[in-house]
This record gives sequence, C-alpha cells and structure tokens, in this order.
Amino acid sequence: MAMHWYVITTLSSHEDKVKKLIERQKEKWPDGAKVGQVKIPLHEVAELRGGKKRVVKKKLMPGYVFLEADLTDELHQKIRTLPGIMGFVSTGTEPQVLSEEELHSLFTEMGPAVQDEKQAPRIFFSEGEIVRIIDGPFANFQGTIDDVNPEKGKVRVRVEIFGRATPVELDYLQVSKI
Repeated sequence: MAMHWYVITTLSSHEDKVKKLIERQKEKWPDGAKVGQVKIPLHEVAELRGGKKRVVKKKLMPGYVFLEADLTDELHQKIRTLPGIMGFVSTGTEPQVLSEEELHSLFTEMGPAVQDEKQAPRIFFSEGEIVRIIDGPFANFQGTIDDVNPEKGKVRVRVEIFGRATPVELDYLQVSKI
C-alpha cells in the first residue's frame, strides 16, 4: 500500500504531546516505517501585546493532528490507543483518507505564503466605519475611519478630542469593529 494522509482527533491542547508521542513510538514499533510525517497545522498571526506587534504561531485547527502513514489494521489500533488520542476522523469504522485537494488547501494555508511577515491581518475595514481604539494613547476612544491602507495594515481614524476632529494613523491591530 501507499502512504496516505489521515486526521487524528486529540484531547484539547494535546496536539504537541501527541505528535511527539507518535514520533517516539514509531521508532519502537516493528511497523514504524509505515508512519511518515506528523504535522500540526499552524499559521502565523500578528498580535499586539504590551504595545508591541508580535508574530505568533497559532493552531489552524485545534484538536487535530495530521498523519501520513501506510495504515494497516494493526498500526491503526496502536495509534488509536495512544494517550491523548480520541480517534481518527472517519466515515464509519475506517479512517478517512484526505483527498489531494484537501491536502493542497491545508498545506498552502500553512505554507510559505503564511510565513510572510508583511501579510496583512484578516481584518478588513472600510471608510466611514465606526471603530473603537483598543491600544495606544487613544485607547477606549471611538472614531470614524477616513482612510484604509491594506498594504501597510494601517487605518487613519478621525477621533473627537476636545471638540475637534483629529486624524490618527493606527495599525489594524489597534482598532476593533463596534
């Protein structure tokens, strides 16, 4: 048989433990050569912490681990009984094999295009929209968006200060929709 990709469901927040456990166990099993790659789908997200922009890796699909294997009944049973594993995603009793289209869409989501730090956050704003400022010197103020610059991930917000409208340029991460 050939190697195929399968999806394993895990206990919440046990994805890393399950991945390491499978990788350790495959060295010990006589049929461990039938286990290929083990992946946790991650993507990079820009966050604002302490006034600083940081790029952190977050799980794309929490509770799931992807396994490449030539899955026999014996190997299926060994993997399924490991601690932290709930089971395989299946249609009945047999684990479901991921199609090429599903693999391509998942791995391109995790791939090099996601690793580009200049990628704008997936938050979209439009001119005239009212937003709340959540970080910086104008935190908790409300304002109206005057201009959106998706290339830089910035918006210009008109804020009412002392009875005067003042334009303030902010990062996407410093504002939230109301």
